[in-house]
Amino acid sequence: MRVFSNIVAHDGGYAPNPFHGACTLACCKPKIRSGARPGDLILGLTGKGKGYRLVYGMRVAKQISFADYWREYSAKRPDMTAPDRLRRSGDNNYKPMPDGSYRQIHCRHSLHDGAEDPKAKRRDLGDDGSNPVLVGEYFCYFGTSAEPLRPDLGFLIAGRGHRCNFTPEQIALALAWFEGLPPGLHGRPSLWPEDDHSWKQSAPLPAGVPPVPAPQKRSRGCRR
Repeated sequence: MRVFSNIVAHDGGYAPNPFHGACTLACCKPKIRSGARPGDLILGLTGKGKGYRLVYGMRVAKQISFADYWREYSAKRPDMTAPDRLRRSGDNNYKPMPDGSYRQIHCRHSLHDGAEDPKAKRRDLGDDGSNPVLVGEYFCYFGTSAEPLRPDLGFLIAGRGHRCNFTPEQIALALAWFEGLPPGLHGRPSLWPEDDHSWKQSAPLPAGVPPVPAPQKRSRGCRR
């Protein structure tokens, strides 16, 4: 397994989207989405100004296409006319079309009038539409209540992009820390108003997910 660490520059409940029983990465972070595999661990931290605290951690359960995501996770489709921010933050933005292409529906990544944003669409889907969606069924999300990073885990701090070139010893430390954190939702996204409690309406975390085995050999490195 590998560990991917990155800075969450905009914690708005969109990327990642930790609602409705799964933490998903469907938008932004294309290199992580194309590189992570089931069993890998993704950790998202606040920036330096907020002390590099943990916003979320998720173990990748599966890597799926946007077409499968559209069919299987309808609860995560955004409704920009909804009064609550929970439904407006949906990240299931790309509707598969009969010709094999995707239509970007009105969402956080479309233009304000609901028209498609070609730049955001290309970043999310990739030039050929092959970028995947990552689904985490075992996760912890803290949002505005971001968890302090333990002093011996400073190696997880990433600059621009992400880091995943860790030693087996570092992977074991990060994994043990993650597995010791309480799973599920523990706070609102930091960009939400304080009085918006719609995140609490999200479905609970599925139970019975087995733990990830500890790494046995050196992990492959990757470019940041």
